[in-house]
Amino acid sequence: MSQENVETYKRAVEATNRRDLDALVEELDPQVEWHSALVGLGTAVYRGTEGVRELFRDADETLEGMVFEVSEVRDLSDRVVALGRLRARGHESGVETDVSFNQVVDFRNGKVSRLRSFLDREDALEAAGLSE
Repeated sequence: MSQENVETYKRAVEATNRRDLDALVEELDPQVEWHSALVGLGTAVYRGTEGVRELFRDADETLEGMVFEVSEVRDLSDRVVALGRLRARGHESGVETDVSFNQVVDFRNGKVSRLRSFLDREDALEAAGLSE
């Protein structure tokens, strides 16, 4: 099942980058728990697929052109760790943002059940029980 989880995660990232929330929701457990680390949104937790839609509405008020570029995905069976960068531009200011952005994603029945975002790579690895 682990490779299937990696593929599910990749589809979710692609849908996110296209801003296709319907396709994203298809990859999520209905009771998903999404922990955001987006600057300006605080460290809010969004619950359920409606909560994820709210997250993206909130993000779109702050950022535009948001793209998550994944450089590495580590397969940990029922969890994946994704390491990469988030690029975006401030909605009001137009200031470009390029930050380390990392995720630890848990799966249940082939769907994303919990997603935790981290701006620090080491924090993400530690949350996944890994270290470098």
